[in-house]
Amino acid sequence: MELSVYLNPVEGLPEYEGPVRGRLLGAYIKRYMTNDAFPDLSDSKIAIVGVEEDRQSLNNKGAAKAPDRIRQHLYELYPERASIQVADIGNIIQGNTVVDTYFALSSVMTTLLENNIIPVVIGGTQDLTYSMYQAYATMKKIINIAAVDSRFDLGELEKEITPTSYLSHIIKEKPNYLFNFTNLGYQTYFVDQTAIKTMSKLFFDTYRLGSVRSDIYEAEPIIRNAHLLSFDISAIRQSDAPANANATPNGFYGEEACQILRYAGLSDRLSSLGIFEVNPDYDNHGQTAHLAAQMIWYFIDGFLCRTPESPFERHEKFIKYHVQVEDHKENITFYRSKKSERWWMEIKAPDNIKPQYRHHYMIPCSEADYQAACNNDIPDRWWKAYQKLM
Repeated sequence: MELSVYLNPVEGLPEYEGPVRGRLLGAYIKRYMTNDAFPDLSDSKIAIVGVEEDRQSLNNKGAAKAPDRIRQHLYELYPERASIQVADIGNIIQGNTVVDTYFALSSVMTTLLENNIIPVVIGGTQDLTYSMYQAYATMKKIINIAAVDSRFDLGELEKEITPTSYLSHIIKEKPNYLFNFTNLGYQTYFVDQTAIKTMSKLFFDTYRLGSVRSDIYEAEPIIRNAHLLSFDISAIRQSDAPANANATPNGFYGEEACQILRYAGLSDRLSSLGIFEVNPDYDNHGQTAHLAAQMIWYFIDGFLCRTPESPFERHEKFIKYHVQVEDHKENITFYRSKKSERWWMEIKAPDNIKPQYRHHYMIPCSEADYQAACNNDIPDRWWKAYQKLM
């Protein structure tokens, strides 16, 4: 498919040449610019895709302006490593209807994913997560989604998809390709108790802001389990990210948001990223756009440090632990990488399991899960995955 039919080139960016500016990130990124040919993506690993779409916005009109504002700051950062394989392929052409935009983004994403290129979607509102999911559905790939958000976005099942109801629309899709959904950083006073019960019944994972912030390292296996990460910028506290009409006093600090994005870059399972709801109309001297740019910088840096690891393969690179939990028939098997010291736990898969489900039986975890099992407490994420698979 010719990607350029869905995309407008980037405009108004300066040149990145010379002894100083030639070392900025903007000099390393292949860019689809006005009057230039569409870039060759054959050696690209990451593609930045802007989406100037906010017609479904709830009280945050202006988010469509975000892509170019984020680019202005991203390109002015210095890469830590020169081996950057990143392309910026421009902005999705806004369709006559928002559904047309969804289709365009999904089509572009499908092509990128089929070519093992990670789409980094910037700008627009979080309902675009639905469009990102549709790309995987087109490929018939069963995935896990993680959302960094102060709310669950279940909403009412309206006729139209909105930033606060996109998850309900994903769940109702038939056939369905969502295996697990994880909310990272919800704030209890923004969430209806019935929604918490609904998430529990679906065996989805939810983590309160306070529990994540108390030990940010515990976010690593959560992110490592996701294929798609959707980040609502309003999950960051207003003082750090004011460019959102729905920003609130509490939330993640900017440094924590960057750490989460680095975990996303390090994960060899994660294959797409979206950063949404940045609204330049509410920004303070470009503060939020600059933070979003730094988050992408950390994602790229994490990606360049990726260490592909899977306990399914090359068992000699892992230490295997069998833990017997009282009143539990089978041992829980844990794996710890000798190289990265990351942890996984296994659910014994039946012999006739379909190939597309097989990798869901190996669950990223932390040492805390292993210690819980040693104390005769079945880890919560193991139990939820077991319930869904069995």
